[in-house]
Amino acid sequence: MIVHRKLYPSPNPDVRLEEITYLSNGLKVKGLMAEPIEEGKYDGIVYLRGGIQHVGMVRPSRMAQLASNGFTVFAPYYRGNRGGEGRDEFAGDDRLDAVNAVDVLKQHPKTDSERIHLFAFSRGGIMALWTAILRDDITSVVTWAGVSDVVFTYNERLDMRRMMKRVIGGTPNNNPNAYRDRTALFRINELDAPVLIIHGMLDAHVSVEQAQLLENALREYDKVYETMYFPTFTHHIPPVENTRIVRELCAWMKRQ
Repeated sequence: MIVHRKLYPSPNPDVRLEEITYLSNGLKVKGLMAEPIEEGKYDGIVYLRGGIQHVGMVRPSRMAQLASNGFTVFAPYYRGNRGGEGRDEFAGDDRLDAVNAVDVLKQHPKTDSERIHLFAFSRGGIMALWTAILRDDITSVVTWAGVSDVVFTYNERLDMRRMMKRVIGGTPNNNPNAYRDRTALFRINELDAPVLIIHGMLDAHVSVEQAQLLENALREYDKVYETMYFPTFTHHIPPVENTRIVRELCAWMKRQ
């Protein structure tokens, strides 16, 4: 599935970065791979970014941070981004870019292919839920400030409505199936991996209600999950606390 790879500048001398071009349902899609320089076998993380197009693009510093905690990491840019083919569809067919990213990561010689985790931020949350639903080989899922309901996102983010109408096609009222088909909550019974939900309760970009919707759905189907809610934090958590939470979530993954 990998058709091209090239070295990418790394902010950490102990971490090697590569930009990968891979095939996702016939389209050439790009993403960033991070690996610890030290030899060994590591759990893998598919990191699913937030935003759309250039907004929320994968950051090398985040990739290096995760790899330095003892993981190989692959983050798809999603189709239509950074020279990749196709069009970013906000959890439409582009969710397959996340599904196929698991296979890209499994090919890495330092990845323990039996232990693949998903770590998602913001829009990436819906991508992670779909990946865990559509695959049966995911070890755990972490969703941080994650979207879980696309209709809810349309209703709460007035600034995103124009984009969502264009990308998804219409509104939840005149094209309900397109929005429902993107909302993973309706198939959460098919998700078997343990889930860690992280959310700032003052988040104005993805409200804490989205985390609670996911929590309620997981509870309804007796799924294994844990939560970390932060009463004073917004969508973006201060650097010191952010680093501490990353260490904790990485340790949680390794325990699963």
